Amino acid sequence: MIEARTFPPLRRICCALVVLTALVGCETALQGAEKAPPEPGVIAPTRDGPEGAPPGTCWGKTVSPAVIQTVSQQVQVKPAKVNPDGTIAKLPVFRTEQRQQIVTPRRDNWFETPCAEVLTEEFTASLQRALTVRGLYKGPVTGAMTPRTRAAIQRLQKDTGGPDSPVLSLETARRLGLIAVERD
Repeated sequence: MIEARTFPPLRRICCALVVLTALVGCETALQGAEKAPPEPGVIAPTRDGPEGAPPGTCWGKTVSPAVIQTVSQQVQVKPAKVNPDGTIAKLPVFRTEQRQQIVTPRRDNWFETPCAEVLTEEFTASLQRALTVRGLYKGPVTGAMTPRTRAAIQRLQKDTGGPDSPVLSLETARRLGLIAVERD
């Protein structure tokens, strides 16, 4: 049997290989996490909207999760024993069964968004200024769609009855005066 004291370089090499293998495993797990789609909703507008969406439009979506309720129900296991005179000799036996029931199914909530070519640095800077004026954004006006900007968009949209999403809806952009309102 070879002892580790006899071959210290071998011991160091083995330890280094173990550490390297662990780091590669962590890196692989992190790469998988970065590629996973964000839920709920999308972080950027997409041209893959709902079925029947007009061509050339961009869409975002939020997902309303299913509402599941636990329902309890008494089920008769043994019927009551009744005497010939109609009196009850033995009470019926029941057991409680519980089951899950979907009260409201999962739903995709689509909303129209400005397309990527509209979301320029100048547009985003104007958006940040509009959010600052409303007291929702307290960061620097950089023209970059930062997490702080997305959080302010989500707060505004949620407060005004829009989608609960960090993706700017077309309706919110119109309310902020960033996109022209279509006229009939």
